[in-house]
Amino acid sequence: MADLLRSRPNGPAAFRELLSQPGPVLLPGCYDALGARLIEQAGFDVVYMTGFGTTASLIGRPDVGLLGMSEMVDNARRIVAATDLPVIADADTGYGNQINAIRSIQAYEQAGVAGIHIEDQVLPKKCGHMEGKVVVGRDEFVGKVSAAVAARRDPNFTIIARTDARAPHGVDEAVDRARAAHDAGADVLFVEALQNDEELEHVASELSDIPLVFNWAEGGKTPPVTIDRINELGFKLVIMPISTLLAATRAMQEALAQIKIDGTPVNAVKNMPAFDEFTDAIGLPEIIELEARFS
Repeated sequence: MADLLRSRPNGPAAFRELLSQPGPVLLPGCYDALGARLIEQAGFDVVYMTGFGTTASLIGRPDVGLLGMSEMVDNARRIVAATDLPVIADADTGYGNQINAIRSIQAYEQAGVAGIHIEDQVLPKKCGHMEGKVVVGRDEFVGKVSAAVAARRDPNFTIIARTDARAPHGVDEAVDRARAAHDAGADVLFVEALQNDEELEHVASELSDIPLVFNWAEGGKTPPVTIDRINELGFKLVIMPISTLLAATRAMQEALAQIKIDGTPVNAVKNMPAFDEFTDAIGLPEIIELEARFS
């Protein structure tokens, strides 16, 4: 766990090691530092910083390109500081052209993340499972991926190329774009918002020689698939971007509704963690130990 006095593990190297191991790697999504700690405590190996959840938590709005690079990187930096796990972060479109992408990659790397995914949507972008997406030309996307690869300082920093071309141009164009992004140096490919098992099979078959992302987008366009099926298809990374966001939202709605009825949290707290349980989870025992050590 991310103790205050510790040497930070090398996130990029740790993530590369996970990529080299057999079987899919699970990446639960979080949108803040608390979520990152809880993911580590639950026994997972990687944290995924969701752009959808970051937008919802920081400004209470949908994921339609309202946050800029600095806001996203600041959130990533706080998440990295809260966990010893490698963090993979959403870098949207790179926040502009190829030059903007260079600055974005360097800022994310300085924040300590292990890797990012960068996509081919036109700014302002949208969540990959919303309607009305528009993508840039293939050459522009490939140029941006090339710039991102050139910008990284650590060769272990993972560049994931995401294409949203399935919706406007079909699955074949999405596969061709993904392959071109890999030729430009992307380490992992992410073909977003596939809509049925046949498309999943097609992408997995056409790109079987490259690590692939499966976006288990809760309630999104891609059908629910078991982990055994994901493993059978050969997808390497499985992101579950908003399970924690949806769970927290429902829990807060229910607690607030109960408090509104009762006038106090007397009944709502029955379903909540105890105060001491929560302070243990966020590291109070370490603080007490350090106070004693340095007093």
